[in-house]
Amino acid sequence: MHNDGNVVPLRRVALDQAMDPPLARLPVIALQVRDKATQQLRQALQTLFDNADDTLFEMADRALDDVEQNLFFEAMRDLRLKRKSIERLFFEQFFEAFISLGQCHLAYRILPRSLSTSTRAALPDDGLERNLAVDAMVNKVLYRDGFALDQLTARLSTLLGRTLIEQHNPLGPTMLCKFFLGAGRHLGVDIKVKMVILQLFDRYVLSGAGQLYAQANQLLMATGVLPGLAPAPISDTTENATAAALAAPAGPAAENHVPEVFANLQNLLLPVRSSVAATPGASPPTQQISNRELLRLLSHLQQHEPFTVNDSDLRGQLQQLLNRVWVKSGKSWVIEGVDADAIQLTVMLFDCILADATLPDRLKTLIARLRIPLVKVAVLDKHLFSHSSHPARRLLDEIARAAQGWGEADGHERDSLYRYIEQMVLRLLNEFGDDPAIFSELLAEFLAFTRDERRRSELLEQRIRDAEEGRAQTALARQRVEQALNQELLGKTLPHSVLAFVHDAWSNVLLLTCLKHGHLSPQWQADVQALADLIWSVQRHDQPDAPERLLMLVPGLLKSLREGLSRSAFDPFSTSAFFSELERLHVQSFEQPGHSPAGASVLVEVLEPFFLQTAEEGQLRGGAVRVLDDGALFGRGLASVIAKLQRLNRVK
Repeated sequence: MHNDGNVVPLRRVALDQAMDPPLARLPVIALQVRDKATQQLRQALQTLFDNADDTLFEMADRALDDVEQNLFFEAMRDLRLKRKSIERLFFEQFFEAFISLGQCHLAYRILPRSLSTSTRAALPDDGLERNLAVDAMVNKVLYRDGFALDQLTARLSTLLGRTLIEQHNPLGPTMLCKFFLGAGRHLGVDIKVKMVILQLFDRYVLSGAGQLYAQANQLLMATGVLPGLAPAPISDTTENATAAALAAPAGPAAENHVPEVFANLQNLLLPVRSSVAATPGASPPTQQISNRELLRLLSHLQQHEPFTVNDSDLRGQLQQLLNRVWVKSGKSWVIEGVDADAIQLTVMLFDCILADATLPDRLKTLIARLRIPLVKVAVLDKHLFSHSSHPARRLLDEIARAAQGWGEADGHERDSLYRYIEQMVLRLLNEFGDDPAIFSELLAEFLAFTRDERRRSELLEQRIRDAEEGRAQTALARQRVEQALNQELLGKTLPHSVLAFVHDAWSNVLLLTCLKHGHLSPQWQADVQALADLIWSVQRHDQPDAPERLLMLVPGLLKSLREGLSRSAFDPFSTSAFFSELERLHVQSFEQPGHSPAGASVLVEVLEPFFLQTAEEGQLRGGAVRVLDDGALFGRGLASVIAKLQRLNRVK
């Protein structure tokens, strides 16, 4: 059948539609937002890499050893080689995320799933440390620029005609971090260097998120996308969006938007619920304190009136502060509603924690000082009570877990874990204002510290186990050496010098061989045979073939003895003296009645190359020879001549 040129198969139509450029589905203004953001992000990434080189060089310069220094130098080289590739991969993912905005069926594929508690527990320590650092970076942007980001997300939702959340927003911190991690996944650097690069990404890229969102909002608003939204507050220091929102007094609407778990806890507080207010003589009309002012009062207590284990009257101290405010300014504030409930729940929680008999007292002292910071977190974020993965909760849990097994012994100030926890507590008291992201940072750092401490402890335990096993193996090896010596020496009459050599020198050779190769190895059998040959060679023999057997035995015996003593690092001077004595004993055996005198000369000729080799190696004999041999070429040669002359004189 002939197909008309004007007829197009349905399958082809569907295929052509699938191959249409997806960018055509995005509004032009969305592409303008993307291109404007690309310019700023490209410049920020370039600044990041320029500073990364200097930062890594400074860290290499401050390195404690050559290994750490080489680590940073290799990271510098790897980063220089892959810089362009990382930038290219970053923007490829960035563009693909914008493309996915126009494809509803693909939009949810790019959502980076949050890690559950069980999943986090299964991650390697390095991956967990990285994810915690990313969480801290994302939370910092959300608290600092969350207001502007929410407006941008709302405008993009209106533009796309469907609901968009922050995790899907290509300009949101979650996606930006995902793009950067994906672009740098092929960097062959240590986790320590990766954490440094992440910090630089936070400093040079995410720090400009506020400007990024302001420009995008302004561009969308100028084209008529939700122009009625109030502009986000902008200042030179990028005003904290959460703090700005907290400046308004809390009302009934705020109380209606609390997590379900916290709402249930509020119901349980009904029998004991109470508010905190100033108690002046003539009470003026009271007003609910704003969250900003409440956080300011709590920060004052945090800085100037740290709690101890036995001091839990936070509500009383807040009431005293409210009285001072009333006296100075005439403002009569009251703390009630969700804020009062959050404070009361946190105080009760700490009362229960500090009453736990399983916690050592010195840890309770540190935990007690965390009461006000945790109260401030509860005022800022009611999810503290419902999410077990909340950084503030996890930090408290990890501190308690790390301190398990602590005793009450003196000298805890020198304990590294105690000092580290104390430094963390002091940092929270000094630095925590209204940005809970510091808890994520401290949690990541504390997990890294405990990981290193755990590895150090495991290494120490392994060394102790190895030492114990080594002692047990050494004791067993000594028993085998004693058995071998007893078996060979039993019933034998030996010269004193040979007996001393066996006990002082050759027993160590046998011990090392047994430890290294085992008592069933060929090496062990060879060393035991060398011992048996040595004992036979210095005994008196009446057999007619004894001289011939000695001539055949001695070269190999001396070689085995020399190699064994070299392995055990026996004193070369003592070795030389023993070989001189052994040579004398062997020559004497040919001077016995019935043996040919020529045998002695033959023995000397056979053994002369060995003794010359021994002399050249510095294993010298005789007091005079030791004095003349100064280790230099001339001294070694002179010592060899003297040794040869001594042998000839003894033969004559």
